[in-house]
Amino acid sequence: MANKDTNKLLVERETYEKDGNTYFSHVVKGKVRGKEVKATVIPHDVGGYAVLDIVFGEALAAELVLKPYEIKDEKTKRTVKGNTYAVRSVDEATGEIYECPVKPFRNSDKTILAMLIG
Repeated sequence: MANKDTNKLLVERETYEKDGNTYFSHVVKGKVRGKEVKATVIPHDVGGYAVLDIVFGEALAAELVLKPYEIKDEKTKRTVKGNTYAVRSVDEATGEIYECPVKPFRNSDKTILAMLIG
């Protein structure tokens, strides 16, 4: 959900059960045209879930960080632009920053994130 004070998007942890175990999913919530929406994000690899546990610590939400990129194809001279994403938290006691790269789970999640960032 967007933090109203700073307009930052937050990644929230939601629990779900599978095969008798409890897991976390990581979602970004918001409103688009008055409709409640959410986009699921995942780490780039399976080991990233351990990194997300470190980033979140005991918290249930952390900041979604956008990292814009631009790549120019030398042959075609076309420039491709987009965003990569990360989940970030800051340790209040030490000021240390913890971050994990994430990506949208499905194409529809990518579309919803683009609408929320819009």
